[in-house]
Amino acid sequence: MTSPSPDSIENVIVVGSGPAGYTAALYTSRANLQPLVIEGFLWGGLLQQTTDVENYPGFPDGIEGPELMQRFRDQAERFGTRFITDQATKVELSDESGGVHKVWVGKDEYRTRTVILAMGAEHKKLEVSGEEELSGRGVSYCATCDAAFFKEKPTMIVGGGDSAMEEAIFLSKFASKVVVVHRREEFRASKIMLERARSIENIEWLTPYKVAEFHAGEKGGLEIARLRNAETDEELEVEIDGAFIAIGHEPQSHLVEGMVELDDEGYVITEGRSTRTRKPGVFAAGDVVDHTYRQAVTAAGSGSQAALDAEWYLRDTPGIPAPEGMPAGDLAEAQWAEPAE
Repeated sequence: MTSPSPDSIENVIVVGSGPAGYTAALYTSRANLQPLVIEGFLWGGLLQQTTDVENYPGFPDGIEGPELMQRFRDQAERFGTRFITDQATKVELSDESGGVHKVWVGKDEYRTRTVILAMGAEHKKLEVSGEEELSGRGVSYCATCDAAFFKEKPTMIVGGGDSAMEEAIFLSKFASKVVVVHRREEFRASKIMLERARSIENIEWLTPYKVAEFHAGEKGGLEIARLRNAETDEELEVEIDGAFIAIGHEPQSHLVEGMVELDDEGYVITEGRSTRTRKPGVFAAGDVVDHTYRQAVTAAGSGSQAALDAEWYLRDTPGIPAPEGMPAGDLAEAQWAEPAE
């Protein structure tokens, strides 16, 4: 894409891609807002790292993650979305209602009335040998997504928090056994979640162990996890077909740190049930906001919400020229008014 005109102001810039970013682009492009998506080099979000997706509505036979993201992107492009396949390197967010925000890609500066933050989150990784190579071939980061592939097979959960317990409980419905591996004797999980997991017969426990490496079998899939005792350095090999890493996520919010409100874990905070941040005209959607559900379908839903919030902001904020094809009017107060008694 060519460099921006110094006099041009975009209606909407979406920073990020994935289900949230592409859905926001689809909705705003259908509203004739001609959004610009700065999608990054590794566009498509975490689904680009996922093989079979069997829980996204509308695909009864499942679909490959990269193909699903390509379809999202193609649909947004069909209605006029423009893309920059590069990284946003800097943002400057206005404090004024109706103000102009700035987003840089390298030396190129783009100006916009609204920004939708959809940078997503990344799985925290163990950074051990074999993890990257076996990702999608036995190593996974989402039991909710992939548990069904391990029906009646031995599996492992790595982690000690509530998310790890939830993953273990869910996985236990499919796998022949689930071995929970944690590097400490004590767990960060809440008492109730730990008790629920311990009450399930096919969940086993290995502490204090950490994963040293993963090994593939003759068919190329995961076959062995080599563990090391965190106190004695004793090594142990466990034969498994699946390993689920549940040690947390890292929201990719560093670009806006100090400009929008973040929680203690770095997730962007929005107002109530909306996608609005504390900056006028700046909205956030998807996994950069959500540390609870983290599903493609919920990310897509929040992307549509962010698009509608941005559309209403452009329509209702005094001082912003109404985009072509959109009626002007100050209805913002009515949109968020409390329902009548």
